[in-house]
Amino acid sequence: MNRGSSEQPSTGALDHSGPRRYKASIRITLIGVLVNIGLATAQFVVGIIGHSQALVADGVHTLSDLISDVIVFLAIRQGSKEADREHPYGHSRFETVATVAVGVLLGVAAVGIVMRAIERLLEPGEIIVPTLSALIAAAVAVGAKEALYRFTIIVADRFDSSLLRANAWHHRSDALSSVIVLVGIGGSIAGIPALDSVAAIIVAMMIGRIGWRLGWEATQELVDTGLDEHQISELKSAVMEVEGVEGLHMMRTRRMGGRALVDLHIEVDGEVSISEGHHISEKVRCFLLDNFEELTDVMVHIDPEDDQFEEDIEKLPNRHNLEEALKEHFERLPHAPAVEHFNFHYLNRQVQVEAVVSLSALPHEGDLFGFRDLLRRSLADCADDPVLGLVSSIDVLYH
Repeated sequence: MNRGSSEQPSTGALDHSGPRRYKASIRITLIGVLVNIGLATAQFVVGIIGHSQALVADGVHTLSDLISDVIVFLAIRQGSKEADREHPYGHSRFETVATVAVGVLLGVAAVGIVMRAIERLLEPGEIIVPTLSALIAAAVAVGAKEALYRFTIIVADRFDSSLLRANAWHHRSDALSSVIVLVGIGGSIAGIPALDSVAAIIVAMMIGRIGWRLGWEATQELVDTGLDEHQISELKSAVMEVEGVEGLHMMRTRRMGGRALVDLHIEVDGEVSISEGHHISEKVRCFLLDNFEELTDVMVHIDPEDDQFEEDIEKLPNRHNLEEALKEHFERLPHAPAVEHFNFHYLNRQVQVEAVVSLSALPHEGDLFGFRDLLRRSLADCADDPVLGLVSSIDVLYH
């Protein structure tokens, strides 16, 4: 995960802009569709005329690329939609599902290539020597598919799209497959037909490895695997740079289509107001979004302390019960002034109370500290009370 910069990004910088990402992804995918249509047609025609079964087979392989491109095209269109009621986090997971599908296609293609290669090695049969036109067509296919790989991987890296990256490697596997055909046709013309099958097995192992890696990474994303330890460490360090943050805990992350979502709890001074605590949380959220390009959503929860292992929170009384118990207790005290309102602080599994009293409610100005001391002594005798016994301290604020 890379931290952003205030400087103008270079051409190699990541770009998560929705409209640009969508247009570039659609453009490169449509180019792939058109190129594969032309290649498949040429491979079929030249393969039949030029007596090359390998070239015809590669044409069938190219047709499988069209299926992959259609999957990618539909996934990009679906994944680029804005969040809605049924998909509050957006539609990026459609890209992830499609990446799994592309990985499976790569695996199936690898198995098919190995099986055909083994069949040729065990039962070579009568070899029909292809013509030079088939060799030229195979060379053109290699160049076209390698060009598709290079253009697609540039767009994939630019916008950090796992789906486009998977499709790019699919193009590369097709180029390698066409190399097999090129070598096979050349070997047949030169009188060494076994070169085709040996090269096929080697390249198929490469294709299978790529398919496994892409499919496994996308599957990990589908099951909400979080960012790695290094990335999480960078995020935590960034959070602690924000003024007002005293600690953090319960950070959770997950990936969605090459981007990431984060939610975490930050610890702030328990004496700050709710609005100040919220302000600190917003500073954390904006700081992370501005400095980490992969992040698309950050949820920040405010805590006055680390409560991730808090088990007694439900045992503490709510405001209504506390106010009722305190008012009843105040009424039993001699010359107790009327309390305008209470402030409650839930800290260390207990409640700290602030009673706000108007100075005009005191009979004598000298009663300021006398009443506070009386109140504290009286609460000390309520240790067995189910509500007041959970009050750790009380203070009186006058205005």
